[in-house]
Amino acid sequence: MFDWIQNLADWFVYDVLNLTKEQHLAEALNFFIYDTTKILILLFVVIFFMGIVNSYFPVDKVKNYLSRNKLYGLEYLMASLFGVVTPFCSCSSVPLFIGFVRGGIPLGVTFAFLITSPLVNEVAIGLFIGLFGLKTTLIYVVNGVLLGSISGIILQKLKLERFLTPWVKEILENAQRDQDIFKAENKKFTARLSIIWDEVVKILKGIIPYVLVGIAIGGLMHGYIPEGFFEKYLDKNNLFAVPIATILAVPMYSNASGILPIVQVLVAKGIPLGTAIAFMMGVVGLSLPEAMLLKKVMTLKLITIFFGVVTLCIILSGYLFNLIL
Repeated sequence: MFDWIQNLADWFVYDVLNLTKEQHLAEALNFFIYDTTKILILLFVVIFFMGIVNSYFPVDKVKNYLSRNKLYGLEYLMASLFGVVTPFCSCSSVPLFIGFVRGGIPLGVTFAFLITSPLVNEVAIGLFIGLFGLKTTLIYVVNGVLLGSISGIILQKLKLERFLTPWVKEILENAQRDQDIFKAENKKFTARLSIIWDEVVKILKGIIPYVLVGIAIGGLMHGYIPEGFFEKYLDKNNLFAVPIATILAVPMYSNASGILPIVQVLVAKGIPLGTAIAFMMGVVGLSLPEAMLLKKVMTLKLITIFFGVVTLCIILSGYLFNLIL
């Protein structure tokens, strides 16, 4: 989907700037250009689309439906499965997170998507089958979906809406206000577009600085942290290797397909598969660039709780993988 952006980044870095692929600066800059362009496009498309949806399907009705109807956890499972079919990294998932919150989707359900989307996608599944076989892949996919669903349920039970930033709360109020205007004046679609556009511009202006800083951090990590930097801490005889792998993965940043070759190397060197997968989940699902992006929509306390719950689930998954496989 985004190959043209990668080609553009390659052309600018390697042809225009005449840098070589072996240079750390080239890797970092290439990553920054690619991810910035991709995420800004996603932000625009998702926010604009959700603005159109919200203008016709009121936020209050969505909330009322989800609060009145007991779906027995299926809403979390559906959000996780939707995450599986969206091939985005953690930072790319943040625009959809904003759109979901703005659309009145409960925070826990939105978290279920945010957690699963970077962990499990069709690209990662294809690579996983080739590297580790069908059985391990099925266990991994089921584990990833359950991880997102269970984490979402836990986070919803904690009632964390009060820890959203004032910026997000203002966006939600504006969404409801705009819907009231659309209802009262019965505006046609073309007339609604100007209001939707103004809101898109306002949201983009608010979040772009965080996007740039977050991706810049990710680019530096991608370009300058050696792939084998953490391998010495993941010895198979270390009882605490799984939590260490998860925590040490946070400073790194990559998508699932990018980190899978490293996981294969770790396993080939004798590191248990569960420990290696916990490392991969930590890299993909918990990252400093993602935290930087989330800082615009969540308070530090909410980010800490979110990362804490996901970290705990990843660690438990790692130990479970080591027992099963």
